[in-house]
Amino acid sequence: MPRLDLDTLRPAVAWVGDRIEIIDQTELPGELVVVELDSVDAVVDAIYRLAVRGAPAIGACGALGLVIGLDEREPSDVSSARAALDQLAEIIGSARPTAVNLRWSVDRVRDAATVGTTPDEIRSLALSEALTIIDEDRDACTLIGEAGRAELAGIVNIMTHCNTGRLATAGWGTALGVIYAKAAAGEPVKVMASETRPLLQGARLTTWELQDAGIDVTLMSDGSDAAAMAQGKVEAVIVGADRIAANGDTANKIGTFSHAVNAHHAGIPFYVAASLSTFDLDLSSGAGIEIELRSGEELTSWRTEPTAPDDVPTWNPAFDVTPADLITGIITEVGVLHPPFKESIRAAFTTGGEL
Repeated sequence: MPRLDLDTLRPAVAWVGDRIEIIDQTELPGELVVVELDSVDAVVDAIYRLAVRGAPAIGACGALGLVIGLDEREPSDVSSARAALDQLAEIIGSARPTAVNLRWSVDRVRDAATVGTTPDEIRSLALSEALTIIDEDRDACTLIGEAGRAELAGIVNIMTHCNTGRLATAGWGTALGVIYAKAAAGEPVKVMASETRPLLQGARLTTWELQDAGIDVTLMSDGSDAAAMAQGKVEAVIVGADRIAANGDTANKIGTFSHAVNAHHAGIPFYVAASLSTFDLDLSSGAGIEIELRSGEELTSWRTEPTAPDDVPTWNPAFDVTPADLITGIITEVGVLHPPFKESIRAAFTTGGEL
């Protein structure tokens, strides 16, 4: 039977003894290393180097990072505490540009804390709001899982890309949350996990996480998805998201767009699973999403071992944008949104969650 008791497993991000503790995901699957973050520099570094990753998880880490920053700066009065909040929100919120959850989380903590009337109250409000964000994400993951389980009733063989589970969120996850929900309900489920080059989040993290939970998982290369679909090994694809525009265009880990194109060609449903905090309604389409470009060293070497000539030109976008017309549905905590996405997304934000 799958091991599905989340309370017995170490979370990706936690607040312990006035500091942040994270699972260093760069060390998996070789070793489970827990790192303490007790400075803003450490928080920003952990987010940038992907020691903590996944849009909801970096949002949680960034939110708690504002508390770390206040403790570091020790503001002596309300004015300096509010100024520190503004500065910290900008510094931490800029650590990675594509995932909207990071900016959303730090801004939310800043806005909630700035009404405090003493430095201590500001710090207390910041911590309370950050912990609330974590609790809300955990609840959202549960609801996403159940909504996805109902949507994919009868589907057994599911492909996913990157890592969208308990390592990427405060709960069971978004796309993997659907997998866990099916397993918890006793429904058969088998996962095809793509490697997710160049940093192998699917190979290193998703397979480790699912095996740890007792879920049937098979690792596949990124380039083998079309062949797997053609051979009937995939009945549906579910991925997460780092930012979703108002029209449903979705930014996710590089390679997602290719999987969506292949699924469309094969006539296989392609789902995105994400909480409402991942939507950016200020963007009319995916054309406005800033795509993070990362160091070419991620392509030319692997853990100091060369994989290509170190002087070869590189292009290393961390994300791509999947057009809304390739997406079957967006699984959220208020239900599954279907095309036309402009209307269903608007309804999700204006009807109190009643779709």
